[in-house]
Amino acid sequence: MVNSLPSYLGRLAPSPTGHLHLGHARTFWIAAERARAGGGELLLRNDDLDALRFRLDFVAAMIEDLRWLGFTWREPVVTQSSRMPRYRAVLEQLHAARLIFPCTRTRRDVLEAIGAPHEGGADDEPVYPPQFRPPADAPLPPLGDKATVNWRFRVPDGEEIAFTDGRFGPQRATAGRDFGDFLVWRKDDVPSYQLSCAVDDAELGITEVVRGADLIRSTFRQLLLIRALGRAAPAYYHAPLMLDDRGERLAKRHDALSLRTLRAQGVTPAEIIAKFAAETT
Repeated sequence: MVNSLPSYLGRLAPSPTGHLHLGHARTFWIAAERARAGGGELLLRNDDLDALRFRLDFVAAMIEDLRWLGFTWREPVVTQSSRMPRYRAVLEQLHAARLIFPCTRTRRDVLEAIGAPHEGGADDEPVYPPQFRPPADAPLPPLGDKATVNWRFRVPDGEEIAFTDGRFGPQRATAGRDFGDFLVWRKDDVPSYQLSCAVDDAELGITEVVRGADLIRSTFRQLLLIRALGRAAPAYYHAPLMLDDRGERLAKRHDALSLRTLRAQGVTPAEIIAKFAAETT
């Protein structure tokens, strides 16, 4: 577990696009246990930037479910949509440093160019084809008041990015091979997950990020962004994913395993926590 450091600050970062399920709860429980062992506390961050799937009732349900399970956090809740000016300022900083470039290519363009099915998870991006990238010395158009194209971060080709994960140990990936130029701002004028998450974790003082193992590859991208901002990176702990009876990772479509459904069936928080504790011993 984590050494006893009074400065430990973790975070819970659910997205209000559906009801929380057992997989979310187990990852959050691990985060809470690591914060407790570290003598620290948690922030609750409401990752509400997905305008198509975001619903206010999911926010209320999320907080209710977390409290039902006994989680506590430092108030107030951090809401990503309220931090848009900060994300925009970071985009402008990256633009001024010529670390990003405009992209009009679609996901289909990318997949057809690489000539193979994308093998990454739902939260990952296919490697951006190098032939789509403009030369480093190409004129960079201004950002404008609103985004009309996607903006991508130009990764340092051939550089090995490494970190030591608290659960899975040393992790390494080569920029330009294992992951490519990635989205930081979408043409609907919203920051990508990579940018908003990296900015928040770096600027809110998070000392350790606990999240699912499906986001390990995202960590390499976020480390590059944090470095570009001149910030210190947090530690990372990626928890194994919870699978259903068919061996598939739990998703918000698994309503039978949502915390709301389990509570309605009479399952208690103590029973859920006991199950998690038994799995990790």
